[in-house]
Amino acid sequence: MLKIGLLSDTHSFWDDKFHKYFKHCDEIWHAGDIGDISIIDKLSKITTVRAVFGNIDNHIIRAEYREDVVVTYGENKILMTHIGGKPFAYNKISRLKIKQHNPNVFICGHSHICKIMHDNQYQLLFINPGAAGNKGFHRVRTLVRFELTKHKIQNLEVVELGTR
Repeated sequence: MLKIGLLSDTHSFWDDKFHKYFKHCDEIWHAGDIGDISIIDKLSKITTVRAVFGNIDNHIIRAEYREDVVVTYGENKILMTHIGGKPFAYNKISRLKIKQHNPNVFICGHSHICKIMHDNQYQLLFINPGAAGNKGFHRVRTLVRFELTKHKIQNLEVVELGTR
């Protein structure tokens, strides 16, 4: 079993609460719009980090990370990207990626809206952790934690970090 901490849209903003909520995680996943590589450096001091670049990320971050990450763990196949849309309204590129990789979990950021739901059309769990940073229209900063077993995701929780 892996304990995963998931966040997105930090936009260069560091919150010491990240350490509090991620200190028992095996991996931290960042779904893009990191903002500054120092965010990854700080997260890496907590545990292993997987990340994708977002639309605001510079050449340094884009040289280090890819647009998409596919993680296979047991029976789970997870596709993570930054700009994905949402169930019933995925963008064209995301629909192609979902059809190509056939994940049972699709993670994206970008919207700053925390949303977790099952997508019956593609038979996957959709997760957008919302925004952990303080830039954007969102009022409450959020992140997500879950346990990834060989067969499923369990103990998924949304953590509210406070207002921005």
